[in-house]
Amino acid sequence: MSSEPQASKDKSPRMYLVPCSCGTTFSVAENYDRSGTSWSRYLTCPNCGKRHDPKNRLIELGYQRNGYWQVEKC
Repeated sequence: MSSEPQASKDKSPRMYLVPCSCGTTFSVAENYDRSGTSWSRYLTCPNCGKRHDPKNRLIELGYQRNGYWQVEKC
């Protein structure tokens, strides 16, 4: 019997996307710190410089076993 918990075995890769009003969508890591201080937690758009609060509007994509990405949470 494996010492790894079942949840970690079934965990598929995740991608977190941040949409910006300028039309750019950029990604952040799954373990991105969402509980930082008020200014350090904001994500800056690489195109226009607008700041985004990661607690709002993160789109979570999960990799499906059939070979494609699907929106999990929005």
